[in-house]
Amino acid sequence: MKYPFLISIPHGGIEIPTEVAGRFALSEKEISWYCDPSTRVLFDFGRSAEVSIDTNISRMVIDLNRPPLPLPPKDPDGIIKVRTVDGRPVYRPGQMPDLPLIHQLMMKWYFPYHQRIDELIDQYPVSIAFDCHSMLPYGSTEQNDAGKRRPLICLGNYGDDNGRPKQGSLTTCPPDWIVFLAESFREEFSGTGEVAINTPFSGGFISNAHYWRKGIPWIQIEVNRALYEPRGTPAHQRDMMEGQIPALRRKIWQILTRFWDGISEMPMEESLQDLRK
Repeated sequence: MKYPFLISIPHGGIEIPTEVAGRFALSEKEISWYCDPSTRVLFDFGRSAEVSIDTNISRMVIDLNRPPLPLPPKDPDGIIKVRTVDGRPVYRPGQMPDLPLIHQLMMKWYFPYHQRIDELIDQYPVSIAFDCHSMLPYGSTEQNDAGKRRPLICLGNYGDDNGRPKQGSLTTCPPDWIVFLAESFREEFSGTGEVAINTPFSGGFISNAHYWRKGIPWIQIEVNRALYEPRGTPAHQRDMMEGQIPALRRKIWQILTRFWDGISEMPMEESLQDLRK
């Protein structure tokens, strides 16, 4: 059975294109570590999902889950990175991409990814989209949750910790949907606080922009890297534990399908009408 899911994996690539090769202050292994190095495997559900989209490009070259503006140096963690999440410079002195190069990177990698999402939603019977990521076990120095332990799973819809809209804003999926999905995750990942909604991440540019563009509900999924990376090894030297990824992928897929089967029994149109208000 094929489920009506769009799976977006924007941060799994590790490719460094020739346009920026040799400019980085980070090694290739460090650049990979600052990406979501396992997500293209972890969220590869094959033909079981209606459609999927990912990329080869490293997020340290261009971040597909950030708005196209502002450009550096105004936003250090924006579409073009100035610093890493723990405050390290990304580029060597004097090697930050200039405006023509930034434009070239955006035209080659950024806009085609977003255009393709819209095309997939138009071409296939997609009912919900998931933007899929991984996160470090603790907040880094440049992040709002610096030093804090993170949940095993974080689900985001731009709402509060119950998935409800914050004052003056809308959410990218109905609150009862994300709460139900969180409950489905909790059945598999037991422990108080191990599955969170909108904390520490509530969603990125992809889910927000494409919900507004197409009206398809979006949920951002963040999986803690502690679930598959070995502990006690130095930062930037952690290789994913290949043996754990397939089992974790199967578990996540079972959760998503159980969630959707349950949602299908709910008054869906009423939920979507509430979302659009």
